[in-house]
Amino acid sequence: MLILAFETSAKAVSAALHDGEKLLAESYQNSGLTHSQTLMSMAQDLLTNCGKSPAEVTHLAVAAGPGSFTGVRIGVAAAKGFGWGAEKPVYGVSTLESMVRNLGVYDGIVCACMDARRSQVYNAIFRMKQGVPERLTEDRAIALEDLSRDLEQLEGPIFLVGDGAELTYNTLSGRTYPLILPMEHRRHQRAAGVALAALCAIERGEAGDGASLQPNYLRLSQAERERLERQNKGV
Repeated sequence: MLILAFETSAKAVSAALHDGEKLLAESYQNSGLTHSQTLMSMAQDLLTNCGKSPAEVTHLAVAAGPGSFTGVRIGVAAAKGFGWGAEKPVYGVSTLESMVRNLGVYDGIVCACMDARRSQVYNAIFRMKQGVPERLTEDRAIALEDLSRDLEQLEGPIFLVGDGAELTYNTLSGRTYPLILPMEHRRHQRAAGVALAALCAIERGEAGDGASLQPNYLRLSQAERERLERQNKGV
């Protein structure tokens, strides 16, 4: 087994190779260049440096959202294109679940947050049990004050991950529940977590259907919202 994983859901871009037992290599870049400029060359360098060829890749994995509309589209298109041409299964996994797997918490509550603007975050809450994430909520777009009410129901320290973790911490710290903000390099989304989430799906016997894979944005883009507003106004 050789999983090639992509993570393009936020400002940083990363790619990883996993052989089903261990992480072989990962490349991470947060230089400000567009993902379309960096992703495929990054993947090719990973394969070359590991002595692997594209033909040896058995599975593709990608963070399918939520996240940046443009970023998620680039990652999904790259995974689908690679998988389609090579006739390989493609697994789209939750960005939020993937970043939880990166943190490495063995037991405890992990709250994944991505900045969704407009006083909201893309969020999901997980309970880690012996290193395995158990979902307490589905992926969602939620106002920070609504998230706070959910966190009040939980016991024990709550670890925050994602590019919205600092925003959430600064907004909600000092409430009745203890929030923990891990070090920056431990809380951001990375392709290694995407590979681990896909590996779990593979082990469950799920099919990686690249043809039907679609980004999961959770809410409409600004252009779509504006179009609907014009329609509702009869413009």
